[in-house]
Amino acid sequence: MTVLQTTPVTTEQAPNPADVCSAPPRRHPRPDGQDRYTISEVVAFTGLTAHTLRWYERIGLMAHVDRSHTGQRRYSNRDLDWLDLVGKLRLTGMPVADMVRYAELVREGDSTYGERYELLEATRRDVRARIAELHDTLAVLDRKITFYSDAARVRTFEAERTR
Repeated sequence: MTVLQTTPVTTEQAPNPADVCSAPPRRHPRPDGQDRYTISEVVAFTGLTAHTLRWYERIGLMAHVDRSHTGQRRYSNRDLDWLDLVGKLRLTGMPVADMVRYAELVREGDSTYGERYELLEATRRDVRARIAELHDTLAVLDRKITFYSDAARVRTFEAERTR
């Protein structure tokens, strides 16, 4: 099973090739040397709720999370890296079903690189289209703000002239 990571991997850390996001991940406030976290610690690190973390696991967005001998979830640094990627995918507007499909493909291994590539390419096209829409929207806002700013200056100028 290949696990998607968002941090560079050395051969000592992972014997199989892994997906590596091109941008370095935002660093979580993780204690040095620790690789097991309770659900409450993950809530604090990620800002997600415990309910959301359990839901991600239930729908297959998260791989099986290890459990302690008492049955409590124990998240790893890889789990936190995965949650960081999921957060980025959420920001793209990717539907949950597509995120779950992507997670399934990652768990299926290297033979799914092509399908993963296509899924991410489609998402990137959608993001770029939304960015273009936002740029157009920003231009409209800029024009309106300039108009009102100019109108306020004219009113101020005319008020001072009539004194």
